[in-house]
Amino acid sequence: MKRRDFIHQTAASTALLSITGIGLSCTKSKTTKITILHTNDVHSHIDAFGPNEGENSNKGGISRRAALVESVRKDNPHTLLLDAGDIFQGTPYFNFYGGEIEFKLMSLLKYDVATLGNHDFDNGINGLYSQLPHAKFDFISANYDFSNTLMDTHVKPYKIFIKDGIKIGVFGLGIELKGLVNKEDYKETKYLDPIEIAQDMSRILKIEEQCHLVICLSHLGYEYKTTPSKISDLKLAKSTKEIDLIIGGHTHTFLKEPTIVNNSIGKKVIINQVGCFGLYVGKIDFYFDDNQLKESVGSKMAV
Repeated sequence: MKRRDFIHQTAASTALLSITGIGLSCTKSKTTKITILHTNDVHSHIDAFGPNEGENSNKGGISRRAALVESVRKDNPHTLLLDAGDIFQGTPYFNFYGGEIEFKLMSLLKYDVATLGNHDFDNGINGLYSQLPHAKFDFISANYDFSNTLMDTHVKPYKIFIKDGIKIGVFGLGIELKGLVNKEDYKETKYLDPIEIAQDMSRILKIEEQCHLVICLSHLGYEYKTTPSKISDLKLAKSTKEIDLIIGGHTHTFLKEPTIVNNSIGKKVIINQVGCFGLYVGKIDFYFDDNQLKESVGSKMAV
């Protein structure tokens, strides 16, 4: 991607999500910028789309994503790269290599953490487990209980990062596998209520661990208009109180800009999802003054 086009696309899609305050001080405050990059539902799309692929022509591809991620990290070393699941299934790369290529390439891009989507069980829980040695990043999921499976101890509920003194807690949530995945593929994996688990995880991270920023890496889906009772990212945000950012997946929702909703106590929660197939990388910048969150800016970058 040409630098001019990159700047134009980023600027055109940027939405200012501000939480601002005005005060007087005799000392200069320290401003820290934390950048969150994220993908979801890449579905084994390693190569860019060809020139005759309609609206997706000449878009995507792991090499372009790598260059984009590297440019952001160069601009701000305090950057995390996250994935919201459904890494597997969608191209012959998965059919032939079973996820090895996907995990190796994500490791080369230095992903920090990922959660699991329903399609990540498509070769069974044994197939997923066999590919773990190729992933040089961690998997998190708080509402999948793997205690009676091969995945036990290999998936943690959350992970904490510290970037320039800012403590960032990230926890994962997955969609109910029953009805989406054959029982024999996920075996004894137990599904726990996402809202109850999110309330517990966000409390632990914000109150007990004293994280400055709490992120939910979700594969629940953005919204279900025909089945409003189904748990989604929008419902999750409105039902909890300690989450700052929800990075979503599953519904392949192309948001033009992040959604802002009020949580159960009236505080703002950012929700973002960038469609599917690695066509976009989401980018959220958080600005902290003396470790207090003051402002956030969200954008979507074409790959």
